[in-house]
Amino acid sequence: MSGLLRPAGWTVLALGVAATAAGWVLGWLELAALGAALLAVLAAALTFTVGRQPYAVDLRLSAHRVVVGERALGAVVVRNTAARAALPARLELPVGAAEAAFALPVLPAGGEHEEVVAIPTARRAVIDVGPVRSVRGDPFGLLRRAVPWTDVHELYVHPRTVRLAARAAGLLHDLEGRPTREVTTSDLSFHALREYLPGDDRRHVHWRSSARTGTLMVRQYEESRRTHLVLALSGDARDYAGAEEVEVAVSAAASLALQAFAEDADLTALTSGGALPVAAPRPLLDALTRLQAAPGTGGVAALARAAAQVERASLVVLVCGSIVPVRDLRAAGAVLPVGVRAVAVRVLTDAPERPEAEGALAPDSSAAHRTAEESGRADVRRVGAVTVVTVAALEDLPRALRAAAR
Repeated sequence: MSGLLRPAGWTVLALGVAATAAGWVLGWLELAALGAALLAVLAAALTFTVGRQPYAVDLRLSAHRVVVGERALGAVVVRNTAARAALPARLELPVGAAEAAFALPVLPAGGEHEEVVAIPTARRAVIDVGPVRSVRGDPFGLLRRAVPWTDVHELYVHPRTVRLAARAAGLLHDLEGRPTREVTTSDLSFHALREYLPGDDRRHVHWRSSARTGTLMVRQYEESRRTHLVLALSGDARDYAGAEEVEVAVSAAASLALQAFAEDADLTALTSGGALPVAAPRPLLDALTRLQAAPGTGGVAALARAAAQVERASLVVLVCGSIVPVRDLRAAGAVLPVGVRAVAVRVLTDAPERPEAEGALAPDSSAAHRTAEESGRADVRRVGAVTVVTVAALEDLPRALRAAAR
């Protein structure tokens, strides 16, 4: 009963019970009759909500994953499974925080009716669509009975991404791996010769040098390393001037991740909340879609410390907002291992009310809030060991990364 009664129904029930009881106690028959009449109205309203509705309802989405701005549709198909006509009804379809409602006409036996709903995809989100509910009520607005017919479907609105041209992401490209300063006994990049030691593989003996020196000499190599991108996205809301900067940062991180997948580079993706799945693009984009910035989750310095623990990393890209202080960027570069290149993608949008952070990186006076296309160049600076590129929009990212890779 509690799920049926609307606020007006509770009022009628309370007044009816109170008036009936008071009328009997006080001997006031008129008051008791009024209470009984109110309860009778409530009972009459109940008859409009009872009974089984002979429906088979199917909820279909045109796609379960779309990109921001792409069209997404939901279709509700209702079929009458009874041998007689079904009376009109009202259907409701929750779509995120909103709700779509439409009238269901009289359905003949076996008849079908379809309604199509456009789902808004203006912003990155995971939208719960459903369940479809049939709703019965009374003319007095006292009772409401909602019966769910379907499960909840999730629609992922993935962040926008931009295609990065070859080398635009600043990744390291070579077919044989990247030589490092670490010396090994077996690899591709020759380093030097040394005397043979017990346990060395005789396949690496350099016989010509051994004959010339009279001592067994073996080859040493510089260890080659595959490209390993560590992508670290700040999830601390204090690093951003507003929601728009968060969205551009997430889109930039997604673009860099897709570039790594396209180039078959090793990838580790981190946020302030922990590591993200990188087995395939879809799970990573799903995780980025669910990401919500929150204050106090740790900024770029904490992300850099986490990135420093990733083994065999060759490039660390930190993605953050415009409020990050210079000291944090400098500290981030200081904790990374020697030989690991550090790049920070800093998002600076035209926020209407931009909070000023102490020690924040000042914008370029000649191109403070212009995109790279408008200014004709990218804002690239060095802060300690970190190369900082500043973008105002997602479309600026390819140009800025090309400038940083030079």
